[in-house]
Amino acid sequence: MSRRIIFATGNEGKMREIRMILGDLDLQVLSMKEAGIDIDIVEDGTTFEENALIKARAVAACAGRDDIVLADDSGLEIDYLNGEPGIYSARYMGEDTSYRIKNANLIGRLEGVPKAKRTARFVCAIAAVLPEAAEGIVVRGVIEGYIGWEEKGTNGFGYDTIFYVDEYGCSTAELDSETKNSISHRGNALRLMKERLAGIL
Repeated sequence: MSRRIIFATGNEGKMREIRMILGDLDLQVLSMKEAGIDIDIVEDGTTFEENALIKARAVAACAGRDDIVLADDSGLEIDYLNGEPGIYSARYMGEDTSYRIKNANLIGRLEGVPKAKRTARFVCAIAAVLPEAAEGIVVRGVIEGYIGWEEKGTNGFGYDTIFYVDEYGCSTAELDSETKNSISHRGNALRLMKERLAGIL
């Protein structure tokens, strides 16, 4: 049986980006669901890297012996708010709270704060578990920007509408998919992981 990459997500938008970037590794790329893996994973790490490894190891325990399992953990760090929401980005203000409410809350907490102090970044850690690397491989991708004063754009999700990039003068939700993938934290991390995997496969 040929080797497969199983990515620990059920998010189809994320899978599109993953397949686009990892496509030339010449391996089948599947989501957890497509691989028939359905487990609940408790992410109790203290860093993005720890959480990504926890997810990858949990899925690897259910996968085939030769499968390569990838998992990511990502979030938004706002310097003025001491790195919040950080690893709690998805659970910030409660998992069922809409991002419109979360984003409004963050903008409210930055009221009166000048642009120079609104610096922020999206962080993505990706972990790989495979037989050739006993301890696993972990990489980190980052995109630097700042928090805007209002939500803008529709081509994104989560905090994209309030995260602005100076280079393009707009929010990441206003970028087209190709441009966003070329500079995004997940895109950067996936490209780093692809280099690492290509070197050992």
